[in-house]
Amino acid sequence: MAKKKRSLKRRLKRAFYLCTRYPLELAGTIFFCLVFRFLPLDWASAVGGFIGRHIGPHLRVSWVARYNLMKAFPEKTPAEIDEIVVKMWDNLVRTFVEYPHLRWLCEHYDDRIEFVNYERAEKLRDDGKAGIFFSAHIGNWEISSVAGVKLNLPFHRIYRSANNPYVEWLFRYFRQKIRGVLVPKGMSGFRQIVDLMRKDGHFALLIDQKMNEGIPVDFFGYPVMTTPSLASLVLKHDYPALPVRSQRLKGAHYRLTFEEPLRIEKTGNNEEDTRRFMEKANQVLERWIRDDPAQWLWVHKRWPDSKTMWKELYKQRRLWKKGIKPADVFQAAIQGRRE
Repeated sequence: MAKKKRSLKRRLKRAFYLCTRYPLELAGTIFFCLVFRFLPLDWASAVGGFIGRHIGPHLRVSWVARYNLMKAFPEKTPAEIDEIVVKMWDNLVRTFVEYPHLRWLCEHYDDRIEFVNYERAEKLRDDGKAGIFFSAHIGNWEISSVAGVKLNLPFHRIYRSANNPYVEWLFRYFRQKIRGVLVPKGMSGFRQIVDLMRKDGHFALLIDQKMNEGIPVDFFGYPVMTTPSLASLVLKHDYPALPVRSQRLKGAHYRLTFEEPLRIEKTGNNEEDTRRFMEKANQVLERWIRDDPAQWLWVHKRWPDSKTMWKELYKQRRLWKKGIKPADVFQAAIQGRRE
């Protein structure tokens, strides 16, 4: 009887989502996209930045960012961290409101995007085999995919679909100009990646998200669970892996920098080689973030303690606003740090 009740409850919940919640979310998302799409790109970006700076820092999730920043930059004062949080929200909301302009950007990329060391991307395209472009949630990370349009190269991408299937259709519409397959996260997606790369496919990956099924690798001196997919593909198949740094310059103008392919010397110990390769990849991301911390997505719960300790920092926010780091939270944040 209890099992039947649970089953009925799930069916009713799904029916409510499909018939009420999801359509309402779609209507809100379409309204949002229409408003910012009809605004000129520079205006839309500026409005988004204004909203981000004035609303984002006051949201509770910003205490996740403050805790992460205190952990990564223990030398910075609360005032310096708050300044980074404000700029982070400016970039983050700009990125969201620029999304409805992605199709336009795919056709006018040379007007908005500065490509640095572009010949490295061309070399990866023309070497006659599969290759990987990897980046992070930094700058406007969607701009990285536009490189595939300029290269006239299908960019297959790892993708987490939206919970709302109606909104998912809208997101895919804005990405239509970028050729390539959107591959779901997880082991089934990894198998699809391997199959596509055997056909000389090229993948674009964001490697800075927490993966519970990953491996522990240092990031800012602390171990974080990191997906080993990139290292697995490189070490097993010798695919080149090119770091691509996305930067916001001023307003809705961007820079994509293609760095040298990442390599390590194989030792025959696959587990250790995988860890070393991902450590080098994390060091690349860390270098970008240290150069301009405000352009990274600090609201990720990237370290294990980020999931809970931000709440302790929030409870002592009065001290923080006085420019004082709560001693117990600060000590917990930097515990186990490796210089």
